[in-house]
Amino acid sequence: MNTRVLVLLSMLLGIGAVLHFIIPPFFYGMKPDMLLSMMFLGIMLFPKAKYVAVLSLGAGFISALTTQTPGGQIANMIDKPITGILFFGLLLLVKDHMNSKINVPVLTAAGTMISGSIFLTVALYIIGLMDGAFTLLFATIVLPAACLNTAFMVVVYPIVQSVLKRSQPLKAA
Repeated sequence: MNTRVLVLLSMLLGIGAVLHFIIPPFFYGMKPDMLLSMMFLGIMLFPKAKYVAVLSLGAGFISALTTQTPGGQIANMIDKPITGILFFGLLLLVKDHMNSKINVPVLTAAGTMISGSIFLTVALYIIGLMDGAFTLLFATIVLPAACLNTAFMVVVYPIVQSVLKRSQPLKAA
């Protein structure tokens, strides 16, 4: 593993952790997961399985430490690695077939909805509210979070990509 890439990925996780911690909750302690956006950004910049594994596990651990959602600690530890692997698979499928101006927002929205679905399923199972709460929470938390994460990535991804191209010590994929 390249140490420079690991340092950049850890910086992305740190920024995501701060954003995840300071964003106020919307509904029952749930809030948009900006750490997820930073995880997606890291996967898009360095799409290799070993980096995806490290990034996903790190994001799950940090997100579990900063969550305020009941049952969210376990849900984050399960959600982030699964989401990272699925997002990586989707990225590999569409990477060569779509323009980055299209695939970045589409993948971010899809990844956020996948993550939100996994998180809600696990968290609601843990706290015992599986009857009818999923649809309400998906509509009020996950869909707005997908919109916010998508808008964030549309702005941030080109900036980070141009910075990496200019800096030359790291090669973005």
